[in-house]
Amino acid sequence: MIGRLRATDSNLADLFHSEGHAPALLTEEELAAGAIPMLKSDIWNLPEWMIDPFETSLGDQAEETAVLLQSRAPISLRVNLAKCSLTQAVNDLADFGIKTQLNPICDTALTIVDGARKLRNSPSYLEGWVELQDAASQAIVSDLPEGENVLDYCAGGGGKSLALAAQNRQVVSHDINFDRMTDLPARAERAGAKITLLATDLIATQAPFDLVLVDAPCSGSGAWRRSPEGKWKLNEVDLDALCDQQDQILDDTVQFVSSEGTLVYATCSLFKNENEDRVLAFLNRYPEWRCSYQKRLNVSAMADGFFVAHLTKSKN
Repeated sequence: MIGRLRATDSNLADLFHSEGHAPALLTEEELAAGAIPMLKSDIWNLPEWMIDPFETSLGDQAEETAVLLQSRAPISLRVNLAKCSLTQAVNDLADFGIKTQLNPICDTALTIVDGARKLRNSPSYLEGWVELQDAASQAIVSDLPEGENVLDYCAGGGGKSLALAAQNRQVVSHDINFDRMTDLPARAERAGAKITLLATDLIATQAPFDLVLVDAPCSGSGAWRRSPEGKWKLNEVDLDALCDQQDQILDDTVQFVSSEGTLVYATCSLFKNENEDRVLAFLNRYPEWRCSYQKRLNVSAMADGFFVAHLTKSKN
């Protein structure tokens, strides 16, 4: 904490003076210990090995992103337009003491600015008008091409599955760890959505799909504000292993896409080798495919970082 205060140019004597509830005066040892951060890895609060890939991936936005990752993440909601309008949701939440603002990242997104702790007991949440979901995650779904029959292959808790269902699509949700989807049926019922859960060995019986969404396992670097321990647990070997896993998942799912369909690859990673490099590797393995859409959503005050690419078969 003393180091953090030094990094923000705080006057330690104004804070450590033992009066009232203030902490005790600093000892000579405490005053002498530590120094103002000088190394880029210290200033950016990232492991030293990560600096090069971070700069390679983010360019002139690397420093700003590193600083943002040290701040508090926004709490955002997806408004279920199948049940209410944005205005209705804003007003209903306000009546319960929850103040929100429109989030510019996605037209279904609200960000809570006050009263977040009241959300779980609010009528808007209990009746399925709103769901917790990062605005960038919502934007990934909002920008998807048309397609009625959708497979959410790495569904996890089902946030994107619910957003897809709210678009009046037929949604099949899958996760290699089926238990991750335990809460999805109750969430779908609350939202008034119909979602089919499918085990791995049954996917082929429902294929092909117009859209296959792969929100792949990744470093989670775009969301490290929510789990900052992730940056310290990750190492270069783990990152390489994730890239191999991402390639394998794309190889596993390409067979489930209809001839006119779209394979959507997404991560909440900031690293180029988990994003653009994986798309290029896929296109090298499948030269009959092309990338029709690709976008980065960098970390901001309003959303986490995400990457998405739409992959389609080339039309000769």
